[in-house]
Amino acid sequence: MTDFNAPQVAVNYRNAAFLQSASAVENAPPDRGWEVAFAGRSNSGKSSAINTLTSQGKLARTSRTPGRTQLINFFALSDSQRLVDLPGYGFAKVPLAVKKKWNQQLERYLQHRESLRGLVMLMDIRHPLTDADKQMLGWAVSASMPVHILLTKADKLKRGPAQSTLLSVRETLAEHTELVSV
Repeated sequence: MTDFNAPQVAVNYRNAAFLQSASAVENAPPDRGWEVAFAGRSNSGKSSAINTLTSQGKLARTSRTPGRTQLINFFALSDSQRLVDLPGYGFAKVPLAVKKKWNQQLERYLQHRESLRGLVMLMDIRHPLTDADKQMLGWAVSASMPVHILLTKADKLKRGPAQSTLLSVRETLAEHTELVSV
């Protein structure tokens, strides 16, 4: 459960540094401090968002190939603050057995990581709120996990349709405004 009354801590995202990759939650850094995880479908722009947030173009490895991020990648902001780049869910150009393993590790991370304090969910603005996205949001709401929705690839749409999609997503999620922001 998230403590909304916790003291606010200044974060310098430009100091972010790669910490480690983990194929399983057991191999992750010690579960202390706080983490904000970036989640979304494969190729939704999670790694690019981390690079933009930290003003470091090559901090998180990016690719045009869906499924490039195959491990849970941890980036240190300080000794007790981390950003986490999660493998994508949904379509990926990998064998089914690999996707199944990713999904198991993703589920274990989300359910058991005590330091997880929030999610940034990335969705392609052309295909928001897929069944997989709704499943992830359902988990977050049931766990009282704050979520920020980041609609990506807006440059692929004209301004009018992009605004319309943004308003539609906000309207769809209006009942969860205490936990979900768009």
